[in-house]
Amino acid sequence: MYLCKIFGFILMYKTPCKFENNIDNDMNIRLFTLPNMLTLANLVAGAAAIVCVLQYHAYETAFWLIIAAAVCDFFDGMVARLLNQMSPLGVQLDSLADDISFGLAPAVVMYDAYMGSTSLYELPANIMEPLRFVVFIIAAFSALRLAKFNIDTTQATEFRGLPTPANALMLMSLAVLAEQGEVALYQEHILLISVAASLLLISPIRMFALKFKGFGLRGNELRYGFLAAAALIIVFMPKYALLSIIVLYIVVSTLRWLVSKER
Repeated sequence: MYLCKIFGFILMYKTPCKFENNIDNDMNIRLFTLPNMLTLANLVAGAAAIVCVLQYHAYETAFWLIIAAAVCDFFDGMVARLLNQMSPLGVQLDSLADDISFGLAPAVVMYDAYMGSTSLYELPANIMEPLRFVVFIIAAFSALRLAKFNIDTTQATEFRGLPTPANALMLMSLAVLAEQGEVALYQEHILLISVAASLLLISPIRMFALKFKGFGLRGNELRYGFLAAAALIIVFMPKYALLSIIVLYIVVSTLRWLVSKER
């Protein structure tokens, strides 16, 4: 009986204080700021892309929705800095939206592409069908990548691991090319690509960011060179441009990281 009274007293004492703190915190949090609206637009575009894939198998429409999500993701941080509306809520909301648009959406695309393809080695369905869920490692590792980015202070001028928007656009463009008959994607290919892309997300590879140190050539040689190569790819390989540019970005970043590590 004595212990029950003590326990009851603790509950009565703790609960009101916690509730009051939550009210105070909620009153100080601004939910509907312009940067947050852009972040939510990113999330809605990603959710719409998932519906387009699962219900209509419309990869190209989903691709453009992810492009729209990436544009919103680019501008929400910029607008937050310009309006001085940066907040811990915005950081967390941005990661949640990004995992939907750049984690779950490409995983769903790979899942749908897997279900619509066949085994390269004609393996039986009882082996290949359960493996379809492996593609959701993309969503899981994207969440890890985003969480790590939030607490990693070394990614201010360059990235550690492949950024989630780049990974999503790479996978989406690959699915569109497969739908158009430009590339052949078998189930084994999809599994291998999904695992490789997921590992790139959380890899220690330092990947350069297109953040220019002024407009001069010195210190920006790699960025200008990459942009020039990207322009040539767009001119001579327009259909494969986005996929090729992202693959080039991964290759150049990896080589740069390996050389710098050896030094």
